[in-house]
Amino acid sequence: MKTLCYHCGEIVPNGLNLSLKIEHTQQPMCCIGCQCVAQAIVDNGLGEYYRFRTAPAQKGEPLIPEQLQRNKLLDDDDLQSEFTYKTDDYNEAILTVDGISCAACAWLIEMQLIKVKGLININVNATTQRATIRWDNNNVQLSELINRIAKIGYQALPFKASTAEQLNKTQSNNYIKRLGISGILMMQVMMIAFGLYFGAFSGMDEYNLIYLRYASLFLTIPIVTYGALPFYKGAINALKIKRLSMDVPVAIAISLAFSASAWATITQQGEVYFESVSMFTFLLLIGKFLEFRARSRAAEVSANLLKLMPMTATKLINEDGIKKEILVPAKKLCPLDIVLIKPGEVVPADGTIISGSSQLNEAMLSGEQLPLNKAVGDIVFAGTINGDGNINVEVKHPSEHSFLSQLIRLSESSQAHKPKLAKLSDKIAQYFVAVILLTAIGTALYWHQHLPEEAFWITLSVLVATCPCALSLATPTALTCATTRLNREGIMIKSAHVMETLPKITTIAFDKTGTLTSGDFSINQTQLFDNEHYKYSEQQVLSIAAALESYSEHPLAKPFKLFRDYSYTTEQVEIKSGFGIQGKVNDKYYRIGKPQWLLSDTNKSTEFETASCLLLEDNELIAAFYLTDEIREDAKNLLGNLKKKNIHTIMLSGDHAVGCNKVQALLHLDEVHCTLSATDKMAIIKQQPNGSTIAMVGDGVNDTPVFGAAHISIAMGSGTDIAKSGADVILLNNRLKSVTTLTRVASKTRRIIWQNYLWAFGYNAIVLPLAVAGFITPYMAVIGMSASSILVITNSLRLLKK
Repeated sequence: MKTLCYHCGEIVPNGLNLSLKIEHTQQPMCCIGCQCVAQAIVDNGLGEYYRFRTAPAQKGEPLIPEQLQRNKLLDDDDLQSEFTYKTDDYNEAILTVDGISCAACAWLIEMQLIKVKGLININVNATTQRATIRWDNNNVQLSELINRIAKIGYQALPFKASTAEQLNKTQSNNYIKRLGISGILMMQVMMIAFGLYFGAFSGMDEYNLIYLRYASLFLTIPIVTYGALPFYKGAINALKIKRLSMDVPVAIAISLAFSASAWATITQQGEVYFESVSMFTFLLLIGKFLEFRARSRAAEVSANLLKLMPMTATKLINEDGIKKEILVPAKKLCPLDIVLIKPGEVVPADGTIISGSSQLNEAMLSGEQLPLNKAVGDIVFAGTINGDGNINVEVKHPSEHSFLSQLIRLSESSQAHKPKLAKLSDKIAQYFVAVILLTAIGTALYWHQHLPEEAFWITLSVLVATCPCALSLATPTALTCATTRLNREGIMIKSAHVMETLPKITTIAFDKTGTLTSGDFSINQTQLFDNEHYKYSEQQVLSIAAALESYSEHPLAKPFKLFRDYSYTTEQVEIKSGFGIQGKVNDKYYRIGKPQWLLSDTNKSTEFETASCLLLEDNELIAAFYLTDEIREDAKNLLGNLKKKNIHTIMLSGDHAVGCNKVQALLHLDEVHCTLSATDKMAIIKQQPNGSTIAMVGDGVNDTPVFGAAHISIAMGSGTDIAKSGADVILLNNRLKSVTTLTRVASKTRRIIWQNYLWAFGYNAIVLPLAVAGFITPYMAVIGMSASSILVITNSLRLLKK
């Protein structure tokens, strides 16, 4: 029996033993070309292609290098449909870009691609390490754009939630390894250096001192090679396209100081500075790692949103008059397809219910906890969760056009904002680095003519003394200390621009449920009615209701759990989707649910329209329950303080007008907007007067794009994980009054950052002419550089004090 190639379907030649593991099974291949193409498909996390393809693939042709072939594969329409948003005019995709370490990297990539014909737009987000690209497929292919990015040292792949998480873990492990190795070796080098400086080895023979120098040399090699590798890569990538970054002088200083110290050790002439190189590299690595941690937390938002989408869907087909259920990938659903959504399943695509009814939880889209009743003709959205009924849905949009996909694209677009302070730092660094390098070159030329034997050491003094270590530490150290202080207060900061923006806030917008209110429903009132046969007490009706509600996960059922009495036994309990629950409790038949369901008399039903649910024994009313979502205790105080500061307050809610008006009656906000979608909320934020600086406080997933549209986004600690990931600030202590603390610390942080910058530039302005003139030796330069860095750190540490 002849073996067929798993990739293209052709016969595998006799004696050829090529195979590849696909979905845990070794599959035969007919040639190296097919094997490489299949390998590329698997490596790009697109192995599902083989499970759901309708015909064998075209025979693969080997390409060199292999990476070009992998990128070319991404031009395939079938594979591209999994991660590309297509219109008649352009294609759009989100790429994960490995290797971005700062805003300059993002700028480099944008500059590299902006010249490509056919590229409509590119936006690189250094925080999330993602690029959103829009291109004309008739003029340029995706593979060409990815290859252009690869040419300047960055690896780009289509963004997928799972691969992004894995990439973040790998990068985090690499940083920790570099920090661990550099930190341990630095301590050993410093121990030797302190002994030499303070005379601990003064009685030793010369050859023992030489041995200690060689020991320091070998201990420093891993630090300046493995530990400092990110700085070398950053410098090389910048120089490739003839630009300067902060990594350039750092890389030059590390390389020259180590090379000079190594030469002094080998020739036994001059001073060594291994301890300075080690400490300098270690301090900068700490800054890089802290920056990476903040970026990776912020980058989780879209990944978590994508996880709301199911992988598969149950499609209903008609074969020869017989209805069948088949499992298909959710991304392959097309308009007019019919899908079956069972209780507890996630809706795979936007569509309209054509049969059945249920309650759907849309909290991930609207932020409101109450499930909505859906029946024939109602629209359902991808990513929402079906309650306790079977529904058949006719697909309205393919996955790339779904409401959730739009939400993800809105989030990516909103997060592309770059803080002003970061832009200022980048601009200053460009000129500052150029000045340092030009000054060092001029110094070398001058002293080479007048004092050749000292020219190198004077030039090194200029580079070391004026190295922008203090400048690079000015912002990260202040932000780290501020965030540590705020963490103690139960406030977590995720974005660096928060500290500069918060003091300028003029408007604060609040979500309602879970933000101004607790999000936890409670029983506000129990109304009892006389029964012909038996008079129930309040405790009894609550216990009966709790027994029935124990079968439901509905948010309105949760407050009854406090009154569960297990002496009340239940049987024949039945959940009526969208209406309520019925069953026997202690051999008596009860029903609990909506007034419209339980009361046939319209007038009587209207009388109880404000009641959350009613309880009936047989057909006789015995109790009515009124539930409320309580307003937070500190909400009124916070809004009062904001009014004193003349800060405009707005409520943006997806809830109905009745619920919003109840909150407004107690809190008196300046504006109230109800029944809003995520897009509506964004529109209101953008419609605020020019010059307004806006903060958004919320907790629902639909707040995520609004978070990006606002200047500052704040999530309550009780909010969903997805909203937390998209927010600039998370109030872990779940107290609204923490906004006041946050503003106070932010003002102090901004002041200290500017003090740090003033010192960093002031120090360089004083030291630079002295170093050029030869008055500062390399040893003094090291002390000066270290002192300037320590002063910046010490100044930042003041933020830790209350």
